[in-house]
This record gives sequence, C-alpha cells and structure tokens, in this order.
Amino acid sequence: MERAGARAAEASARCATARVPEQAGTGNDDQGARGGVRRSSVRGQVLDALRAALVDGDLAPGEVYSAPALGERFGVSATPVREAMQQLALEGAVEVVPNRGFRVLRRGARELGELAEVRALIEVPVMLRLARSVPAGRWEALRPLAEATVVAAAAGDRARYADADRAFHRALLGLSGNGQLVQVADDLHRRSQWPLVTGPVHPRRADLVADAAEHTTLLDALIAGDLPVVHTLVTEHFAGS
Repeated sequence: MERAGARAAEASARCATARVPEQAGTGNDDQGARGGVRRSSVRGQVLDALRAALVDGDLAPGEVYSAPALGERFGVSATPVREAMQQLALEGAVEVVPNRGFRVLRRGARELGELAEVRALIEVPVMLRLARSVPAGRWEALRPLAEATVVAAAAGDRARYADADRAFHRALLGLSGNGQLVQVADDLHRRSQWPLVTGPVHPRRADLVADAAEHTTLLDALIAGDLPVVHTLVTEHFAGS
C-alpha cells in the first residue's frame, strides 16, 4: 500500500510540475484573479493538465487520487481540481471513490477497438463525402495543423501530439458544418488516446511519427482529389488505431 501511495504521489508531482501554468497561482486564485485569472480559467487549466497526465500515463490506471493532494501540488484549492475530476468522470476517464477521491479507470484493448470502430462509422463516411465536395484550397488551409502533428511526434511529446492530433481531425470534420458531429467525434477521439492498462503504457515515438505522416499524406490526397487514396487512408487509419 505504501509503495502504491508513493507511486501515486510521484505521478501527481510529475503532472502538476509539468503541465499547470504558473498563473494558476495559489489556492485563492480560483476565487478571484491574480493576473486576471478567474476560477473558471483555473479549472480549465487544471482540466487540461489532468487530461495531459492521462495521455502521458502520469495518472496511473487503478490508482486513486484525492483532490486536496492534487490541489496542493497544482498550487490551487481542491475545488477546481474536484470540478475537473468530475468532468473527467463524465468523460469516462475516472470514477468517484467516496471519501477518498477519484480512481483512474482501467482500459483494455477491447475498449480501444470498440472506440476505433465507432469513430470509423462516424468519420469515414463524412470524410469521403467531403473529399468529393471541398475545394483544394480549403484543404490546403489545414496544412499547419497537419505539420503540427509531425513536429509533436518528432519531439516525442505525447500530450502535445494528442492535442495536435485532435485539432487536425476536428478541422477536417469541421468542414462538414455539423458542430454536433465534431463534438461527438472529438470526445471519442480523446477517449481513444488514454493509455491501456496492459501492454506498452506509451506509444513509441516511431508510432507517433508514422501516425502523423498519415495526416500529411491524407491531406495531400484530399488536395489532389485522389478519392481512391483518400478512401484507403481513412479506412486504414482507423483500422490501425
């Protein structure tokens, strides 16, 4: 038990040190504003940090984390941490453990496969429809987003890559004009980025680089109007998720 507690504390320290902006400040910042930071902003910063820690594996599956302990490490009160954790509970990342805190849920390969299947059912038909109707110039405007995934992958920054990956997919689907579709797809995408409890905790840098390369190749095919290549790429992209 002591060893597990030490691991949890060490993970909490790593994610807090690496991810929370300095303007989050002290525990009083969530009530007012040091440098103009309001409570909702602090909660958002903490939520972003916790999501990054999930992707990095710094919040370990099966471990329980208390809001006061995380709040102390983040330099904020327990309130914004608790609110951020409640949001993560709604997203299926953690579960509430009464009188203790929040447990990071364990995920297996089956769940990941199910998420990939649902994402493919939603995104592939939309992408193929857009490939037939969106002009090349609008696709080209997404080039910086595709390149951002390449840069993050090359650096081996898993949290930054996860954000860039979702941003690219959101922009692609956003061309459909269907905000509800984009929101649902993004939620599924985020869930698919949490590490598995079995197997490698982190994707290899080479895997990130290969995944990012698929983004640029897909964008090139969309700009060229090469529908057979687009079809192959979007279907294989999810099959390899």
